[in-house]
Amino acid sequence: MKAADVIIIGGGIVGSSVAYHLTEAGCRSVVVIERESHQGKGSTGKSMGGVRAQFSLPVSIRMSLYSIPFFAAFEETMGHPSGYRPQGYLFVATEARHMDYLRANYARQVEAGLKTVALLSRDDVRGLAPEIRTDDVIGGTFCSTDGFVDPYSVMTGFMLKAMERGVELMRDTEVTGIRTDGRGVCGVETSRGEIAGRVVVNAAGAWAGRVARLAGVDLPVEPLRRMLVPTEPFDKVAHTSPMVVDMSTGFHYRPEGRGLLLAWNDPEETPGFKLNFDHGFIEKILTRGVSRLPVLEEAEVNPKRAWAGLYEMTPDHHPVIGPVKEVPGLFLANGFSGHGVMHSPATGRIVADLITRGASDLVETEPLGLQRFAEGRLLQETAVL
Repeated sequence: MKAADVIIIGGGIVGSSVAYHLTEAGCRSVVVIERESHQGKGSTGKSMGGVRAQFSLPVSIRMSLYSIPFFAAFEETMGHPSGYRPQGYLFVATEARHMDYLRANYARQVEAGLKTVALLSRDDVRGLAPEIRTDDVIGGTFCSTDGFVDPYSVMTGFMLKAMERGVELMRDTEVTGIRTDGRGVCGVETSRGEIAGRVVVNAAGAWAGRVARLAGVDLPVEPLRRMLVPTEPFDKVAHTSPMVVDMSTGFHYRPEGRGLLLAWNDPEETPGFKLNFDHGFIEKILTRGVSRLPVLEEAEVNPKRAWAGLYEMTPDHHPVIGPVKEVPGLFLANGFSGHGVMHSPATGRIVADLITRGASDLVETEPLGLQRFAEGRLLQETAVL
């Protein structure tokens, strides 16, 4: 029977980061199990790729303060590009309550050590995004180190470096059971046989709830469809534009290739493993988009190029990171609610710390634990896109 010190279920960007960070900590006996024939077919390959430190809670800000410099130095460290482009996130406020919210977040971000964030006037906003309608804008915030990465490339870089150091990646392999004995986890059952091991990491993305149930654990992670719409080549918005977020509707966009990538979180979307793109979404997003970005009327959209992916949502939009008390040896890295790519470096480091040292100095991990749901200690992150 095959055996490993650590078995990671899920070979997306989070599982790949955990594998890499374990090797950084000196752990070499690691197996990563990926159910698809290629990595990145889940949420990783369908992500918008945004990275930001403009959050409202210290734990999220600190995870970004580790992750963003990591992306900036990724090619130097890994010998593989991350595609990091620090073009910034521009939050645009049209109501006093939104501006108050941005000011409160700004204070928390600065207190946590973020040095590249600024409060903006309407004129500042206009200077950064001259294409948008600003007659109702009262201000905003901008962070110059926020931006975008190539999620698939980051995932590949993590895994290639991990495999160089002896990590084994098993593709086309389904986990069918998690074995336990009197001491806790003792291995996993897969479509290609059993693997013995005392540490198992659930990094299964939108499928994390199903994987947790294999160990008898109730993990409140639900898949939620998010759809993205790219435009055809379009030169009315600068390719150096930041990610622009209209706080009045939640519509946001960024440059992608020679066009734009458009996003909006439809509040009518219901949970489920829906991977089809709904063509009716195009009219909804363009209606909101043109309202803030009038030149979008001149852009062409090909529905065949639009796509859907899955967010892995928790009740409080925060991840579940850490050990499961009732099942010694089982660790969770799940429920990122849209922030899995941007926080993947920090997540990998935290999980590796917990496995190898029992604690992490990167963030306080107790608030991210699974038990918060049963105990009613939910984290309220309000800066969710």
